[in-house]
This record gives sequence, C-alpha cells and structure tokens, in this order.
Amino acid sequence: MDILSDTLEVLRTGRPMVTRTDAHAPWALKFQPVSGAGFHVVVEGRCHLLPPHGRPLALGPGDIVFLRRGSGHVLCDLPDRDPVDFVPDRVDRSSPIGQVTVDGPGPRTVLVCGAYAIDVDRPHPLFGDLPEVVHLPAVPGRHPVLRSAVDQLCAEFHAPQPGSDAVVTALIDLLLLYILRSWYAELPKERTRGWTAALTDPAVAPALKAIHDDPGHSWTVESLGARAGLSRAAFARRFASVVGEPPLTYLTNWRMATAARLLHHSAAPLSTVAQHTGYTSEFAFAKAFKRHFGAPPGAYRRQVRTAGDAPRGDNRRSAAADAPAFAAAVTPGLPEDFREHR
Repeated sequence: MDILSDTLEVLRTGRPMVTRTDAHAPWALKFQPVSGAGFHVVVEGRCHLLPPHGRPLALGPGDIVFLRRGSGHVLCDLPDRDPVDFVPDRVDRSSPIGQVTVDGPGPRTVLVCGAYAIDVDRPHPLFGDLPEVVHLPAVPGRHPVLRSAVDQLCAEFHAPQPGSDAVVTALIDLLLLYILRSWYAELPKERTRGWTAALTDPAVAPALKAIHDDPGHSWTVESLGARAGLSRAAFARRFASVVGEPPLTYLTNWRMATAARLLHHSAAPLSTVAQHTGYTSEFAFAKAFKRHFGAPPGAYRRQVRTAGDAPRGDNRRSAAADAPAFAAAVTPGLPEDFREHR
C-alpha cells in the first residue's frame, strides 16, 4: 500500500457521515466540533463559512472546503445571521446519510456536508502540514477527478438507489484522497518541507515506505539511510528537515498509531501487537504504549470497545477519540526501548 493510503487507513476510527443540506435564505447553521475532519461542497447557490478564527470565507457553486480538525464553525447565507444548531435528520440510524432542510423565502443553497472519523490528535505530519481550512475554489478544468467524485456523490443524493449507503461511503473516502491530492497540487513547487515533500523526496520517501511496509522491523537510522544511499548523519538531517521530526521519532509515532488501530479493530493478543510493532515483550510494549498515550494497552482496548458498542449513526464522539489515550500529550523523544537503535 502506498504511504498516503496507509496513513489514512491507520488514522481512521470509523465510518464517515454525510448530509445533504437544502437551505433557503435567511439561514445560518452552527456545526459543533467533531472528533475528526469535516468538509463542505457547495452544489448550488452561495454561502459563507465562518471559521472559529479568521474572517468569513465566501463560497460559490462548486467550491469545496476541508476542515482538518473538525473545528466548530458556521455556514450561513450572510455573516450577520444568528445560527441554529446543525442537526441532521436520519430516516435510518444505521445509514451514514442525513438531510437538513431550512425553509425560507430567499435564494436557495444546496450543500453536501460530511465528517470523517479520523484521529487527528495522533501526532502525524499528514494533518499537521495542512492549514486549518483548505479552500478549493471551483475553477473550470482544474482537478477533474475530484469534480467527478463530487458529481457522483450528488447523483446518489438526488436519486438514491439500492446500495446507495455503500456507494456514498466509498465516494466520501475517495473524496478525502482527492481533496488532499488537489491541495498538494496547488502548492508552490519551491516548497521543500513537510509531508508533501516527503512523499516524493528521493532520500526520505524510501525510508517512509520501509517504515510503513514493516513497522515491526528493528530499523535504525543507519539502515533507513542506506535505503537512500546516505550516511547516518546526512540521512538524519535530511529526514528531520523535510518531515519536521527525527526518523526514529516518526518510527515510534507510527508504531504507536499502528498499535492503537490493532487494539481498536482486532482481537489480536497483546503479544502479537507488540511483535507487529517492534517490541520483544508485552511488558516493553505496554510501557511504551502507556508513555505515549497515557493509558496501558489493555485499558485502552476495553475503553474503545465499550464506546464502540454505541449504535452506528448516533452523534457520539468516535470511540478512539473518547479514550483518554488521545487526550494525553505525546511525550517528546523515544521510548527507552528504541534508544539502542539510534
């Protein structure tokens, strides 16, 4: 699996949700913060996005906005409206699809509003590299694949058919990839730092792929640098300059993210999770996991499983995000178990 796909797969914590919003002026909808990321597509009409910080953003037909941390915000026809809470109607609680209708005498705006269940609190540069609000204005001829996915999504809303829930869920997942791709394509070519540069950097990309392909391997700075034909010191400097953190710090964070997903979504024993993430014993793994997330792996698994028993489609926070592990700050540096590999 390629690095971007693998990263999104591990950071996901549940199904995305999407709502068709049909509003006639005057209107203003307040979106509460979500444990993940959110997006809006303006299908018809015009509106304004009021972010938690900064000036109102005017949106027109075809515009797309992506909020990397699911921050609370307001969508409205005019910025001076008093908002009401955004509460979708769902005919079937198991469905990821909702509907919001606002009646009024004024112009009509149709939006597709979605939320991704992504653990944005894990320290991964994929989301740290993004601005709080990504705005992709509609420009004829730009990002045709993204526009095609939006058109297909709108078609499923306009004329639902058997299997629409599965189709919509798949399209929303594709939309996330296409939004990220489109944002990367808009960046100036002279940009040399960050996750975007890392994916194509001739020295860093092979090391990232090695880590993602086999997180349990006993990687060292030397062995990762050898993938690019660089010395230990030269590779360490290059990796830190491009990614923004040392190679073994990235390795540790990725191992912990992988472990959290295995604990959340599998019944694998702790010994298997430990082995898969590069630890020779359950004790060493449990010590590192607690240091990293603030909770031992067994307690973390029980809590996310209990929270995950909530019916699909309700408005609770994602199970993983509700765990205390994700409220804890990540301890800088590496667990003692990895220091021997420096």
